Amino acid sequence: MNTLPPEPDVFAAISHPARRQILDLLSDGDAPVKVIAGHFEMSRPAISQHLRILLDAGLVTETRHGRERRYQLLPDRLIPIRDWLSHYEQFWDHHLERLQQHLSQGKKKT
Repeated sequence: MNTLPPEPDVFAAISHPARRQILDLLSDGDAPVKVIAGHFEMSRPAISQHLRILLDAGLVTETRHGRERRYQLLPDRLIPIRDWLSHYEQFWDHHLERLQQHLSQGKKKT
């Protein structure tokens, strides 16, 4: 019987565009909720919900400084996504090479 808690789903956590944008913002450094919310046209409680999902997935950490909560990106938690995407790099590399060859042949004809 498995007594370990399930691994947080980082794929589900990054499925929402706002959460991906939050991660992009935090890639520049830690930030309080107020600053993060200033980049969106949604309520602070909605931003807090998105931050909670990122926190639960282990993609960000939360540090309290008095009444302020600051969030910081944990980029190592994105490794499963990078690993999953790397499988498809071969596909894109192959197609981009073919496109480059096609474009090169078109230039030679002119």
